[in-house]
Amino acid sequence: MNNLKKWLGGSLLALGILSQPVLADTKTAPIHFGDITWESGSLITEVLRILTEKGYGFPTDTLPGSTVSLEAALAKNDIQVIGEEWAGRSPVWIKAQAEGKVYGLGDTVKGASEGWWVPEFVIKGDPEKGIKPLAPDLQSVNDLARYKDVFRDQEDPSRGRFLNSPSGWTSEIVNSQKLKAYGLDKDFVNFRTGSAAALDAEISSSIRRGKPVLFYYWSPTPLIGRYKLIKLQEPPFDAEAWKTLADVNNPNPKGTRSLPAHLAIGVSGPFKAQYPQLVEFYEKVDFPIDLLNQTLAQMSEKRIEPRKAAEAFLREQPQIWRSWVSADAAQKVDAALKAN
Repeated sequence: MNNLKKWLGGSLLALGILSQPVLADTKTAPIHFGDITWESGSLITEVLRILTEKGYGFPTDTLPGSTVSLEAALAKNDIQVIGEEWAGRSPVWIKAQAEGKVYGLGDTVKGASEGWWVPEFVIKGDPEKGIKPLAPDLQSVNDLARYKDVFRDQEDPSRGRFLNSPSGWTSEIVNSQKLKAYGLDKDFVNFRTGSAAALDAEISSSIRRGKPVLFYYWSPTPLIGRYKLIKLQEPPFDAEAWKTLADVNNPNPKGTRSLPAHLAIGVSGPFKAQYPQLVEFYEKVDFPIDLLNQTLAQMSEKRIEPRKAAEAFLREQPQIWRSWVSADAAQKVDAALKAN
């Protein structure tokens, strides 16, 4: 019997003693980043991953999902980092933040914005291309009802077409509610292209052909810097009205321009507690918006993969990122970049 007890005890010990919790090794368990699909988000994510891996020695990977699903996953700690979080926009984020499950670190891109846009030639014309002004008095969203024929939908010619944001984004819900709030849901087709790439292609194709197009877009992005665009005026921001736009089930949404942009690095509560050195680093991240737009434009035009673009950014802009990280981390990143 004593021999049996000794054998069982040794076997349980070798198995790690079943009653004890298994703790992940923070140096081997990867930090899960949200796999963001839009250009600025994917570039920022890769910059953060490289600095996290090469500077601090923590492995990382990415997990896919829509904006809302990634925020829900962050609240559950299924992922630990969202590289570009438009903090405070979605009910999922607001609830999780209030419960201390997610945190927005830093102010990563100052001057970011979003709204409804049209090409400049729609309002001012383009003499060089022989385009006359199609909607010379178009200034705000309230004017759109008079110009639905200018933005005629190909499949429903009795209405105009509004290009909404990609499916699954918080802004898709907000834009759909704005159409109702501005009384435009009957006059305009709420058209979803499905992805950011498809939205870009639709907008760029229309502009190159000199065709009018009404669309939602945001900055920082390469597209905003590539074309001459005019952002339509909306009512001043109203916090209570914004709540009705962010709620897909609200039957009576009220119009307002979008919540002032606060771009941050979203992290889970457990991540914030477990990685204080990374939290200190993430809180210092600051991408100058003009430089970021230029980098994004090059990445898009030359079809550079986000990881490669991030490596190039780190090599070419050390004066930007070295102030974010510790001196030791900066030396390690420099060495890693030179070795590649």
